[in-house]
Parts: sequence; C-alpha cells; structure tokens
Amino acid sequence: MDYYSSQITKLIEELSKLPGVGSKSAQRLAFHIINMPQEQVERLAGAITDAKNNVRYCKECFTLTDRELCPICSSDKRDHRVIMVVENTRDLAAYEKTGKYDGVYHVLHGAISPMLGIGPNDIRLKELMQRLQGDINEVIIATNSSLEGETTAMYISKLIKPTGIKVSRIASGVPVGGDLEYIDEVTLLRALEGRVEL
Repeated sequence: MDYYSSQITKLIEELSKLPGVGSKSAQRLAFHIINMPQEQVERLAGAITDAKNNVRYCKECFTLTDRELCPICSSDKRDHRVIMVVENTRDLAAYEKTGKYDGVYHVLHGAISPMLGIGPNDIRLKELMQRLQGDINEVIIATNSSLEGETTAMYISKLIKPTGIKVSRIASGVPVGGDLEYIDEVTLLRALEGRVEL
C-alpha cells in the first residue's frame, strides 16, 4: 500500500537510487525538497541538469571539469613534470585538500580488477603513457591500498620503469590516532617499511 501520492513516491524512488542514500534518507530528502521554496528547487534542478550537460573529462588529466582543461592542468603554478596517478576524481580532491602537492594528476577512472573483468584497457593507462612522451621527471602512484589498487600500481610501475622516469608509490601505514593493537599485520608491515628518519 502506498502511503504517499505517486509524485512523492516517484521522487523518493529516484533519490534512493543515489549512492549512499537509503529509503529513509530518500524520504527525508524528498520532504525537504517539497518544503523548499520554488526558486531554490529550480536552482537545484538547474544545477543538476547543467552539471550533467556541461561536465566532461579534462583532455589532459581526465578529471571532471566544465572546460577543455581543468584548473590544475591549465595552471602555470603547477609542476607539470610530476604526475600523481589516482583512481578517481574524489582521490584527486582529497590530495588537493592537503594543499601540499604542486604537481599535476592523471585520473584512471578505476583500477585493474580481473575478478570484475576490468583490465588495463578499461582504465586510462594508454592516455597516461602518451603523457609520458613529454618532459616528465616523476610519476607518483597514489592508487588505493586495496588488492585492485596494488595490482594497478604494480602494472603501472612495470610499464613506466623501462622509460627511465622515476616511479614512486605513496606510503601507507598507521593512521593518525590509530591504536596499534587494532591494526592488521599488512598495514603495520607497510608502516615499518615506509618509516622515515626524524
């Protein structure tokens, strides 16, 4: 039995299709939207439509942007000879929030996963190799520490090493505020291997 009119039910159903939004959250969002002023709803709908119609991949690094080149790739303040390889645009944003990296990025849009049928040709590796034809000093591989991320990192490393370009991998280990007794052995080993002098 439907509790709401078909319009409300349809809105709840569409919102619940969004990642991380369950039926209760979708219901809360639907009622919030219904109670918003008309012009605010129109701005929200317009922003969604505009983003869908205008956002595309940067022709250099393949992050999402509404221009031909993203602000990072078009900046002359960035070191274009250092490329950090990340799995997705959210990872790029996480590194940018640190404010400490001044190189550029390459977004793969995934990771190699034989179990899911994702191979090297399904992510942006060919485009990365094309970028390396230019004046590049270092490639920093910043894929996740998952099995897929590690597989992708090893594959990229094997591709790039013969070119003579320096290849490095981000360190991984104990999170700040983490208790050692709760951390798995692999993470502890990584922390030990990646230690730095104080």
